[in-house]
Amino acid sequence: MPKTLAAPVLRAQVAHILIAAGSTPAEAEQVADNLVLANLNGHDSHGVGMVPRYVDAVAEGGLVPNAAVKVNLDAGSLMAMDGQGGYGQIVGVQAMELGIARAKESGSCIFTLAHAHHLGRIGHFAEMAVAQGLVSLHFVNVLSRPVVAPWGGGDGRFGTNPCCIGVPLAGASRPAAGPPQGGAAPSGGSDPHAVGERGGEHFILDFATSRVAQGKMRVAHNKGERVPEGTLIDEHGRPTTDPGVVVVPQSNGLFGALMTFGEHKGYGMAVACELLGGALTGGGTWHRPADTQRSVFNGMLTVLIDPAKLGTQASFESEATAFVDWLKQSPPGEGAEAVQIAGEPERRARATREREGIWLDDATWAEIVAAGAKVGVAIDA
Repeated sequence: MPKTLAAPVLRAQVAHILIAAGSTPAEAEQVADNLVLANLNGHDSHGVGMVPRYVDAVAEGGLVPNAAVKVNLDAGSLMAMDGQGGYGQIVGVQAMELGIARAKESGSCIFTLAHAHHLGRIGHFAEMAVAQGLVSLHFVNVLSRPVVAPWGGGDGRFGTNPCCIGVPLAGASRPAAGPPQGGAAPSGGSDPHAVGERGGEHFILDFATSRVAQGKMRVAHNKGERVPEGTLIDEHGRPTTDPGVVVVPQSNGLFGALMTFGEHKGYGMAVACELLGGALTGGGTWHRPADTQRSVFNGMLTVLIDPAKLGTQASFESEATAFVDWLKQSPPGEGAEAVQIAGEPERRARATREREGIWLDDATWAEIVAAGAKVGVAIDA
């Protein structure tokens, strides 16, 4: 049966499974916090539904519990790091903390992160940066079964390759230093979700370069839902609204594919993320036949900028606030309640789900229960 669970309960259950899969309690709690936070923010595709895949990836040997980020190059404001197959929610936070500290010291930091297991919701890293007053840009590639078709193509050739931009806004929260989400990262974190004068209203643009995230297709398939036209092609390259074509093998053993957003423009952005997040970082790009491995690896190029060091802090804050206020003065269009900026839907979803609980469809819950059973953890089904 479908479940509606309070966030603390779900965190505890996920952490229990991850500990049984080999993680230390601190690591398991931080990964569980991150996954549940994705659910709270309305991004179920990057939430606790990933647990079964993580358990399988650990069993395969691709995902390495308790791994830490390794710094391969430290050249001041330029750094190259390796995630060594560790949980992305761990090594990604560690890389960001190092990058944030360097950007606060020198004004900017460009760093690469290669060979991280699934980084999860990239917006989490942008939230870490803006909470410290930094602008952040993230370009990410995905090394797993290719699920997105190139513009004009008829099968999957690359991943959902997300792009993310975070911009701090004047008056939004800038909390004092304290433990990051999960509390297990090594230093200097902060809570990116505290509410300030403007309700924590930072600009967090976080999107897959496919029209929708692959995980959203898994969620829709589990719910038995169809998806909008123009989202998918089937295993023969024909348009379809059945999300199952990218979730389970079809009659010929092949999969369908997602389409990029914005036609050739989204396709171009996806290629840029592959080249920057994959080729430039040293993590690699996808150019081989699909396999059935459950591990998902990400490479990420991150650019961090401190407006205070740049010397434009005052004008930046004034102009950014004025522009956002100008946008919101626009009268609602037909079918809309009000103009929003990126990040607002997530904050609204979080407030609702923290109050009402997180709903999980029966298929997703059954998969989580089965994942627990694989590592000897019994969860009430």
